Amino acid sequence: MKQIITNTMLLLPLLMAAQTSNKNFKINSLNNKNNTDMQHKNLDVDGLSVFYREAGQQNKETILFLHGNPTSSHMYNDLMHSLKDKYHVIAPDYPGYGFSSRPTVSEYEYTFDNISNTINQFIDKLELKHFYLFIQDYGGPIGFRIATERPELIKGLIIQNANVYQEGFGEWAVEIGGYIQNNDLEKMDAYKKHLVSLDGLKEQYVTGAKDESLIDPSSYMLDYGFLNRPGSKELFLTLFDDYGSNFAKYGEWQNYLKEHQPPTLVVWGTNDKFFSKPGGEAYAKDLKDVEIHFFDGGHFMLEEYSSEVAQLIKKFITK
Repeated sequence: MKQIITNTMLLLPLLMAAQTSNKNFKINSLNNKNNTDMQHKNLDVDGLSVFYREAGQQNKETILFLHGNPTSSHMYNDLMHSLKDKYHVIAPDYPGYGFSSRPTVSEYEYTFDNISNTINQFIDKLELKHFYLFIQDYGGPIGFRIATERPELIKGLIIQNANVYQEGFGEWAVEIGGYIQNNDLEKMDAYKKHLVSLDGLKEQYVTGAKDESLIDPSSYMLDYGFLNRPGSKELFLTLFDDYGSNFAKYGEWQNYLKEHQPPTLVVWGTNDKFFSKPGGEAYAKDLKDVEIHFFDGGHFMLEEYSSEVAQLIKKFITK
């Protein structure tokens, strides 16, 4: 624990120096379209600076990665490195997350609808005409909003622990739902505080992991550093409170799957306490061309199985 605290204290000044509410961490990048090295860029989207990682050749198949919560595009770093020689890979940070702009709640509407709108504009500014969409956790409701609105963009879906079925709620999701249903504001407030604590963040990474030693502490330490910038927890919790807006759209998203039948690869950590195994299995109800693989891992199972998932993606896209 002393080492973790020491690392945190070293990390926080760097993150806080990197961003303020109006200025963003700028990273120079090469402009070579055929460069396969990972580039770190910022794109102006309606007055916001959206940070994103990009690698690979633009004449290759594109994979757009939408990250979960409370993390950032950093969660895909290893996977993108494994895929960048074969594909064009892109992963943005949402407003309020990672190295993107952090407007206050009075300056930006932190809802899933509005973040989806920002990512839609990001897609258009990069002139992405079609791509494979990788979604995890919060990337699910953001990505499915985009897919249902603009199905012509989607060549296929890669889904990792992102739920659109009622039977997919795990133990933690049921617990949260109970607090809301019973209007237990005290327990809900305590749960939120735990989610943004160092212990709560670590818990989300290590719970359900087959081998905890494979979980890189840098991942949850980076999340913790981002969340401890001034005002960040308020942004996080504002979007968290909007999560209920997604449930009413489950039927719409299921209809999208039935109607458009996007080729789909599901990779799922079976020990996820937010989204349980039945949520992954449920995609087979509506999709004809679906491949489902379960892993002995948790919510952030890419920490353990990035290489295996990369191989599955290569087979999925080339089949």
